[in-house]
Amino acid sequence: MASTKELPPVDEKTAETIAGMKAAEERALAARKAKLEDCECKEGMFPSGGATSRRQFLANAASVAGGAATGALGGAALAAAPPGAMEFPVPADPTKVQGRLTNADGGYGSRSQFETEVRWRFPTATKESSWTMTPLDAGQGILTPSGLHFERHHGGIPTIDPTRHALVVHGMVDQSKKYTVADLKRFPSVSRIHFIECSGNGLTEWREPTLKTVQGTHGLTSTSEWTGVPLSTILREVGVRDGAAWILAEGADAAVMTRSVPIDKAWGDAMLAYAQNGEALRPEQGYPLRLLLPGFEGNTHIKWLRRLEISDKPFMSREETSKYTDLLKGGKARQFSFTMEAKSVITYPSGEMKLPGPGFYEITGLAWSGRGRVKRVEVSTDGGKSWALASLQDPVLPVCHTRFRFPWRWDGSPAILQSRCQDHTGYVQPTIAELVRVRGLDGGKYGSIYHLNGIQSWGVASDGSVSNVHHYA
Repeated sequence: MASTKELPPVDEKTAETIAGMKAAEERALAARKAKLEDCECKEGMFPSGGATSRRQFLANAASVAGGAATGALGGAALAAAPPGAMEFPVPADPTKVQGRLTNADGGYGSRSQFETEVRWRFPTATKESSWTMTPLDAGQGILTPSGLHFERHHGGIPTIDPTRHALVVHGMVDQSKKYTVADLKRFPSVSRIHFIECSGNGLTEWREPTLKTVQGTHGLTSTSEWTGVPLSTILREVGVRDGAAWILAEGADAAVMTRSVPIDKAWGDAMLAYAQNGEALRPEQGYPLRLLLPGFEGNTHIKWLRRLEISDKPFMSREETSKYTDLLKGGKARQFSFTMEAKSVITYPSGEMKLPGPGFYEITGLAWSGRGRVKRVEVSTDGGKSWALASLQDPVLPVCHTRFRFPWRWDGSPAILQSRCQDHTGYVQPTIAELVRVRGLDGGKYGSIYHLNGIQSWGVASDGSVSNVHHYA
């Protein structure tokens, strides 16, 4: 078992970056704890600052004010509310007063004011080129709400009028064509549930445990239902010439994001998506049109898609040469390592949670693989010394988050919780140590940076507190 003290040191700039990331997570944690509802179901689960919650204050205010406060329920909402919600006074007894008026929200619903989960931003130098993390610890089932889907932007979020947007398909084709969004919607559509994961997900964790929560360590993955036109339909329309092997996908953002994609993938399960979770794409998810490449690293799923150029060779764009390559020991790099390999993580209990005391708990988390369907997930409560089979919650879909569950009776002793995934191809999720032995730690700020799918460890202390720990083996 290796010690983190044996790891090579980081430079001053890297140390400053890591410190900034830790500070960003600390701010997110402070905000979450400040807004946490005081209720018996969460008593002892999270560290408490001892202050009365904002919701309890509102409830008390409504009770004291009596008719004056409860009468306002049909009127304007109060200003203080979590993102995506509206704040309303809380009556002492909701059966004694009329509720809010139907459709008073203007016709597009909001979430409850008691739900506070939000994405938090990675502290890059600019907000135009940055990303936000999905709160996986708060998720239920496998779908990610559109408003909590992780983001990655390189030139900000463009505002695009769908009536003026078009997709041009050209290059090694029989006939170049331009398609408006309305044109594409005339073709037969498909809807599929798939995860997307940024290949930089977990980049801080190569050397040593850095971020505290599963939102920080794994929050660059989300699952949605995507609706659109199979790319193969459009390839048949334009007629692909013999010898074509690659497609350049280009976005309409300020970065003009471009990536080369193997044409076999385009003929396979690639999709031109215009809808997410039953409605139009969110602007931050590529509105009005994005490329969806199930199982490939997130950077290839070009958002705000405007151009596809077919060629006989890759285009060697910035994002597949100086970026999004996997550096190895000695300075060589793997290129076009598109597939996101089998991976899993325990989301409950996970970092910064606190178990109230010994007793029964259901360990749960998510598993996924860009290769296809999750076959099995195992859980260890002793740092990998022994493993037991977890149950997979239906549905178990290909290239999709899969929820797993495992019953655990904690005796109060220190424990290390881990999960490992095996997909239908037989590939088994490795440890971080196994990956480091192959790829080394000389690949940049944190290590190899991309495609970290190693086993995550959560340490449970005797007082019930849960923290991010590395368990090298």
